[in-house]
Amino acid sequence: MLVNGEMKNIRVSCDSLVALPSCTADGSVLFAKNSDRPAQEPQPLVQAARQRHAPGSKLRCTYIEIDQVAETARLIGSRPFWLWGFEHGLNEHGVAIGNHTVFTKDPLPSEPGLIGMDLVRLGLERGTSAFHAVEVITALLERHGQGGSGYCDKDWAYQNSFLVADRREAYVLETSDRRWALRRIRDLGSASNHLTIGDDWDAVSPDLIEHAVEEGWWNAETDVRFDFARAYRDTSMAPEIISSGRHGRTCHLLAAGRGKLTPTALRAALRDHYESGAVHKPGREADDEKYYSVCMHADPVGTTTASMVARLGAEDEPLVYWGSLGSPCVGVFLPYYVDADLPKALGRGGEHPAPDSPWWRFKRLLTLVERDFVKHGPRVRAFWDEVQAEVEAQRAEIEARARREGTEVLSRFMRDNVALMSERLEQIIGEIE
Repeated sequence: MLVNGEMKNIRVSCDSLVALPSCTADGSVLFAKNSDRPAQEPQPLVQAARQRHAPGSKLRCTYIEIDQVAETARLIGSRPFWLWGFEHGLNEHGVAIGNHTVFTKDPLPSEPGLIGMDLVRLGLERGTSAFHAVEVITALLERHGQGGSGYCDKDWAYQNSFLVADRREAYVLETSDRRWALRRIRDLGSASNHLTIGDDWDAVSPDLIEHAVEEGWWNAETDVRFDFARAYRDTSMAPEIISSGRHGRTCHLLAAGRGKLTPTALRAALRDHYESGAVHKPGREADDEKYYSVCMHADPVGTTTASMVARLGAEDEPLVYWGSLGSPCVGVFLPYYVDADLPKALGRGGEHPAPDSPWWRFKRLLTLVERDFVKHGPRVRAFWDEVQAEVEAQRAEIEARARREGTEVLSRFMRDNVALMSERLEQIIGEIE
């Protein structure tokens, strides 16, 4: 709740955007996601190989053990350091998933279950298409439920929504305890920290409407089609302002670019601070809707700690995961490839600052810039834009070579880019210090 101008005991997590082929410049599907987490929580970027598992195997998630499946997919995911699950990720089948905290009238049970980040990883490990990943998540949700804190420093379980996409289609999936509603996205979609599915759902869990009627949240006598958000959304714990401005902003940015959206445009959207663009300008209060920007600087409510933009193109094109560590307004999105070998340095980052952790070094840069955002922000943004342009100038040729010569070309490209990023990161930190 809002107390004396400050948000107490509430954390929010994330905005996601998706654009289908009719809205993008090259006819690919584009998926973008910001992860808003505690400011001091590292989020390493990790890779898992495709694996086969023996019959009867078990899998330990964050809090509970579940049955393992016969085979799990190769993937890249962004993982808060203390968790098993992911905030967002991309698998070898071209499935991209991200999750968000949502607030509903259903209380969560006290016993542990699967948390939203577990379900993201499980959907990526097991889903061979966007719809299949939705089926995986809803089946696990109905069987095991949601439960357990999503934070290492406080006991707070929460409900989740998910944006799920592949090369052909995309869905928004919103949940309340073990129940869910699903809407297929037709062209553009955005998800934030509130229920967005109204009477436009395409499918709902079997007892969703009946439960709302029993609880008195919906009148069964009405001839109006059931409205999920109207029945289930709860604003008593988290006021609308924590997500209404951000969601409206991402919808506006997508609509403004309709038909010509590119990865560059979605990277800019993830860096957005309303009219000030990619440079955060402090000064707004917590009761101002624009205090909560797409690129978040509102700790303890939420700070953007990792970002991704994925290009889900044609079958013969490599899947690209542009990843940014820490706050994207002072960072750089480097291209990573699921089919190649991700540099291990990206996976470094524990509870305490470490000089060999790229995530923690970007956190150091943000801390320096925060001393005077107006002075340092434009300089840092221009610095990284040059690096981004340098990498992107090589990318198309590298991807073409990889189609002829194999994925080692992509692995080497990623290693070179991470080395360049690390070198330039120390350079800009040194200059500001």
